[in-house]
Amino acid sequence: MLVEILIAVGIAGAAGIAASVRIVRQYERGLVFRFGRVRRAPSEPGIRLLVPGIDRMTKVNMQIVTLPVPGQDGITRDNVTVRVDAVVYFKVVDPVQAIVGVENYRFAMLQVAQASLRRIIGESSLDDLLSNRQRLNEGLELMIDSPALGWGIHIDRVEIKDVALPETMKRAMSRQAEAERERRGRVIAAEGELQASEKLSQAAERMADTPAALQLRLLETVVEVAAEKNSTLVLPFPVELLQFLDRTSAGDGRRGADVPEQARTERDVGTRSEATGEQSAAAVDRPSEHTT
Repeated sequence: MLVEILIAVGIAGAAGIAASVRIVRQYERGLVFRFGRVRRAPSEPGIRLLVPGIDRMTKVNMQIVTLPVPGQDGITRDNVTVRVDAVVYFKVVDPVQAIVGVENYRFAMLQVAQASLRRIIGESSLDDLLSNRQRLNEGLELMIDSPALGWGIHIDRVEIKDVALPETMKRAMSRQAEAERERRGRVIAAEGELQASEKLSQAAERMADTPAALQLRLLETVVEVAAEKNSTLVLPFPVELLQFLDRTSAGDGRRGADVPEQARTERDVGTRSEATGEQSAAAVDRPSEHTT
């Protein structure tokens, strides 16, 4: 009988010890509630003993939590409909405040992140969402961190993952990018032509001082054409000869135009001379008649 009593007491004691023992992992902190009141000092990692029926322990994860924020539809400041999703990295720094200060800190963080993301979409333009992510991430982190501090939560990082645009906007942006690239290509080609013309002008001035350089350049061109082994025949023709022919043809044209004018002048002079001779003869004949 005594042995049975001792065995029962031993079993009851073992069950009580098993019920009172709690193991807190390294990445956790334990909050002990005694008669409903929390003990301000969280339990450190290791084995902890509780008073059965009196104490109750709640474990809080102290690791960094990855919280994906579902895509939020919104209209940007320049009236473009977009869908943006993000991710929030946070961790609990005050277990007591995270458990006592808010009912469910994960759900609360998710709601705050969604509201802040919709707000940041409405206050930003499309260009900011696409190209100025760093500033938007900092602003979004500041919005979420303001209420999270009161909950014993530290925001480690906030990132905007993706910005989904309507198909019409994608096509419009594609056309804009093509036009911009075409404009850059034309500007670069024009700048190349300008630089090439400057270099050609300098080369022409240098060759004008040394005519032999022009002949050498012509011979190099002939060699380059002949290396292709085609049926093209290149005959270098001096540019000076063309200029001489132009000047000669222009001079012949001016002389041809001057000859008729000179003939007309000589004809007019002869006519005036004949008229003067007739008048002189008439003057000579009149005195003789008067004398008779």
